[in-house]
Amino acid sequence: MSQIDANWSFISEGDVTPEGFCFAGISAGLKTSKKKDLALILAPEGSICSGMFTQSKVRASCVEICEKRIKKSSGLVRAILINSGQANACTGNFGTQHFLIATSKISELLGIEEEEVLMCSTGVIGVPIPINNLVKNLPKLVSDLQVNSFQNASEAILTTDLTCKKVAIETNIEGRKVRIAGFAKGSGMIYPNMATMLAFLTCDVGVEKEEWEKMISIAIKKSFNAISVDGETSTNDSFIGINTGKKINKKFLSIIQLGIDIVCQNLAKNIARDGEGANCLLEVLVQGAKHDDDAIRIAKSICNSSLVKTAIHGCDPNWGRIIAAAGNSEVEFNLNHVDLYIGDYQILESGNLCQYDSQKVSDYMKSKMNGKYLEEDIVLIILNLNSGLSKGTAWGCDLSKKYVEINSEYTT
Repeated sequence: MSQIDANWSFISEGDVTPEGFCFAGISAGLKTSKKKDLALILAPEGSICSGMFTQSKVRASCVEICEKRIKKSSGLVRAILINSGQANACTGNFGTQHFLIATSKISELLGIEEEEVLMCSTGVIGVPIPINNLVKNLPKLVSDLQVNSFQNASEAILTTDLTCKKVAIETNIEGRKVRIAGFAKGSGMIYPNMATMLAFLTCDVGVEKEEWEKMISIAIKKSFNAISVDGETSTNDSFIGINTGKKINKKFLSIIQLGIDIVCQNLAKNIARDGEGANCLLEVLVQGAKHDDDAIRIAKSICNSSLVKTAIHGCDPNWGRIIAAAGNSEVEFNLNHVDLYIGDYQILESGNLCQYDSQKVSDYMKSKMNGKYLEEDIVLIILNLNSGLSKGTAWGCDLSKKYVEINSEYTT
């Protein structure tokens, strides 16, 4: 295990996950590649679920039904079925019918109420799920449920992702082992509004519904809602967090909040780094803002700028694009107070251009293009507004020719 801070440590020993949760991931013939494409999460009885979903006006039926079921059941959800390959969005009545067919069968196999089952889908918009293939493979999926199938489940939700995105952490609270784990998918169509991706978080500490929703909202605001690959919001974006187990003293909830933040930010950064055709992670830190929301908004505006992304890809220290993107955020700030850094190199001081070696800045960016994944491949931009005490971070990636190739041939 590697230490994160005084409280939490990453778990690296295989599929160690929060107590009581079971996972499965199989190939059900939904993808022509025959890769894993169907996953299942089973939570203990009495688990509390909270979800946040896409704010797009065009939403997959699974998003609408999941929201309704979470609300109707007051968050008492036991199972989440996830398919990849087909978004099952913009498919008319088929979308609803396939959701109901699949969740009805899963509830029967698990011996739970159908309202306790959610379903999330990801893949090509406008393409229905091969429902017969899915249904006939559900018994196998259920039989594969086990505590150590976290890896299989995380693989089964991927589409154009190049890497599996999963993380598990643990700590001790008054002699009790506590774990939080999550997995996600996302590579293209990333501009969270909520988040353009699927992500699932499990925690083996019992937290009341109202408090849990608040904790999840805080974590998402500074993780999945602070990333951008291409400025595109999808129809199926979903984040679902489930907690279960004995409650802890409320004075320790801040430790749980920190753990949720760590898992969500780790997964969010993985999604941004795995942007289609990306070569590096872009991290933008905005300091000295009047409000945290302002700082995150400016950081997101920079990360979402195609001109900034292409400059990063070309290792071009075109700092004017960064300042222009900050100005497009609609947040008020005084350029005459702004300090700007690219890596360790200061570009602006109090709005005035510094003497800097543009070749060294370019070389810094080039070194990140071939750096160790999510360790030495991070291009850091720091913008200090010098107007307050608040700060915020957002993540993105460079925009490459490969992105155009991938998305010009997505369905062909």
